[in-house]
Amino acid sequence: MKKLLIVDDSKVSRMVIRAHVKAVQPDWEFIEAASGEEAIKMVEQQAPDFCTMDINMPGMLGTDAAEQILQAHPHMRIAIFSANVQDTMQTRAHALGAIFVAKPVTEKSIAIVIHHFMSE
Repeated sequence: MKKLLIVDDSKVSRMVIRAHVKAVQPDWEFIEAASGEEAIKMVEQQAPDFCTMDINMPGMLGTDAAEQILQAHPHMRIAIFSANVQDTMQTRAHALGAIFVAKPVTEKSIAIVIHHFMSE
């Protein structure tokens, strides 16, 4: 069974992502974090297979959390979700080895992310 860490400071966003993933992968296990700092701890404690990460959160930016996670776990697959679709954010996500997905999250965008996760 695959485990997905959903990282977003918005509980509603976490619920939406979970619902969309369940529609595509109903047997996956889910864990959640509301900040980048919490995400780093959850990766160490729970060893998820995949991670979705918001960029703009209080405290640590999602891209900074993703960078720290990938330094310690280079095989982790991360999708960075953000309403901020500036080229610099997309470029940073790709430079980290993550994929970038524009918000709002849809079932179609989640299906693309899952396909990407499973094809690596």
